[in-house]
Amino acid sequence: MDLRERLGRDAAALGLTLSDRQQDRLLAYLALLQKWNRAYNLSAIRDPRDMLSLHLIDSLAVAPHLEGEYFADVGTGAGLPGIPLAILFPERHFHLIDSNGKKVRFLFQVRTELGLDNVSEQQVRVESLRLDTGVDGVLSRAFASLADMVSGCAHLLAPGGRCYAMKGQWPENELSALPKPFKVLAAHTLSVPGVDAERHLLVLGREPTSP
Repeated sequence: MDLRERLGRDAAALGLTLSDRQQDRLLAYLALLQKWNRAYNLSAIRDPRDMLSLHLIDSLAVAPHLEGEYFADVGTGAGLPGIPLAILFPERHFHLIDSNGKKVRFLFQVRTELGLDNVSEQQVRVESLRLDTGVDGVLSRAFASLADMVSGCAHLLAPGGRCYAMKGQWPENELSALPKPFKVLAAHTLSVPGVDAERHLLVLGREPTSP
């Protein structure tokens, strides 16, 4: 089975239907990741079949749980999960944030070559980032502990905004350290085709203040 067939099959297993254009863009992103990885060391994963499962499909697995229109992907690295999600949701905007210059140059190349008008990238530490308008969701894929995520990213959220933390094993110890006023609004156990490891998505938000 070639990469395109696997991509379509695994996306369908997640309940997602990809157009030909979306498949083309996802596979073009995968090819760019392979090409730039040789010089920029963007990922320790080298096999394109493993990249498809552990990067593309793993990123798309959170798609059914996202709410809102504007998102910030913090510590995005090679653009994960932001780039695959931006390809899946052309009507939503994804702001990709990383402090590593090489990775941000790669993101610029991806955005330019794939014509992703709903993507922007910025080289900055998230704690120093200021946005004109708050985002509906902050995404992170193994970027930091839950406590570090909310303390470092809370200023990016619009009222009612949420943090979406992608985790492997259930982060029991991190949950106990979650600072107020944040709490877990939802927790999802993800089944990712081709990935034989635990995957969880935790949705964090501020507790409503009492009147």
